[in-house]
Amino acid sequence: MEKEAGKLLELKEAVARFVFDGAHISIGGFTLNRNPMAAVYEIIRQGRRDLHLYAHSNGQAVDELVGAGCVRRLEIAYGGTGRFAPTCIRFRKAVQAGMIQVEDYSNYQMTLRFMAGAMGVPFLPCRSGLGSDLIHHWGFSEDLRKTESRLPDEKMVVMDNPFGSWGETAKVVLVPAITTDVTIIHVQKADALGNARIAGLSFADVEQAKSAEHLIVTCEELVSTDEMKADPDRNCIPFFCVDAVVHVPHGAYPTACYGYYDYDPAYLKQFADYTRDDPAYETYLQDYILRIDDHESFLEKIGSETLGDIEADPETGYANNLDRR
Repeated sequence: MEKEAGKLLELKEAVARFVFDGAHISIGGFTLNRNPMAAVYEIIRQGRRDLHLYAHSNGQAVDELVGAGCVRRLEIAYGGTGRFAPTCIRFRKAVQAGMIQVEDYSNYQMTLRFMAGAMGVPFLPCRSGLGSDLIHHWGFSEDLRKTESRLPDEKMVVMDNPFGSWGETAKVVLVPAITTDVTIIHVQKADALGNARIAGLSFADVEQAKSAEHLIVTCEELVSTDEMKADPDRNCIPFFCVDAVVHVPHGAYPTACYGYYDYDPAYLKQFADYTRDDPAYETYLQDYILRIDDHESFLEKIGSETLGDIEADPETGYANNLDRR
């Protein structure tokens, strides 16, 4: 019942309450879609450090958190923003400089790992990875695993199928569960109780949400519970999983939020240019995040004309005729 009261928070308060130095944290979205960017920028403003970050496939949010020095370790399937940065640039620089430790999995494996956490089981079996080097190449050493109680002893385990040849496979891969201190996702609609609705692809957000000790939901629209009850089959996350609800219009900008706005190609291109040069990136951090009070002020800097250009068409859910070069 504790999660039923007082969930409606300001973003600063939600981040201050649930995201702490050294936290195990996951973020929702996928590459350029529905990244919880307003929360990511607030984490950077509050100077969080040594985060152990988990993501399915992500791009902008991962690169901004890594670039700002917030992340110590990362577990992920893919980090990139398509044509703007096929591999996230600050992420790549940090790996090459030995500034972060990274362990990689397939997208399916990451989804199963979050699902295992949501189910409360220590692992789930799959075939994903059989015959690949993902099983044999570890990002975290055996010695590190012995000293870090929150890391499994092994990255993955391959074992004989306990049912013999049932299912037409002799071997299965066991992937360890992920349980985070806090997960942050951005959704289209939520009510004050925490019921949340995702339109379009949900990626692995629902599994992430249910695997977390604490869940922050940022939303484009804060709607009445009666509206959420009117179409209950469209609600993805139940209230009892949610600790904080934060109303943040354009909370995924500069990534896309299906049905509301597209990603901003001009911003992402400019960001990629900043990331290639260390002094230029420091300028970016100061001008676009650290000297900005909040997400509302950030959007004022971006300007209403730009936000209008990426507004989604109500039929397609994306911005029509957007110059994506």
